[in-house]
Amino acid sequence: MPWQQACCQRCALPLPQPAQQCGRCLNAPPPFSHALAPLIYRFPVDSLIPAFKYHGQTSIGRLLGQLLAEAAADWLQQDIAPCPDLLLPVPMHRKRQAQRGYNQACELARDIARRTQLRCRPELLERTRSTLPQQGLDAKARRQNLRGAFSCPRPEHLQGKHLALIDDVMTTGVTLSEASQTLLKAGAASVQVWCVARTP
Repeated sequence: MPWQQACCQRCALPLPQPAQQCGRCLNAPPPFSHALAPLIYRFPVDSLIPAFKYHGQTSIGRLLGQLLAEAAADWLQQDIAPCPDLLLPVPMHRKRQAQRGYNQACELARDIARRTQLRCRPELLERTRSTLPQQGLDAKARRQNLRGAFSCPRPEHLQGKHLALIDDVMTTGVTLSEASQTLLKAGAASVQVWCVARTP
């Protein structure tokens, strides 16, 4: 498996040596405070995640959830970031979720919650607008596509909470940034990101 050896602690971008922040994060810091991505998105991960995400191979999802949960447990022991009060999966719009039958981020978050004893609260972040798939869009188009796409229907449950936002892959970070910004505006104390893999 292509394990991360060194990366930016802020956005999990693979680097030649570990750093608290890469050049991109120093110039334009994302709203989330830390990112965990134990794997690099290349073979065989670039085949495993699509099989889980688009083809219903839930046994692969359980394996990926286990790997992310183990990495998160190590991460929390090192006190790199605050222990999250809640896990929130990146939501899908209800129409797309109905077509696919499940949200892969939610499956991962529930698996991590079972393994770490952290609480998963998927209902606290919603995708209120159906957007184009992010795949194939450049960074500017991704930002425009996701602007205003998320909402927090019960912000009182987020006040002062440290959150971990769960997703399968971080590519440009636009989706996770937009969701994090929404959570912070709703009153969260901090947001960190936990993903299975990070694209180089």
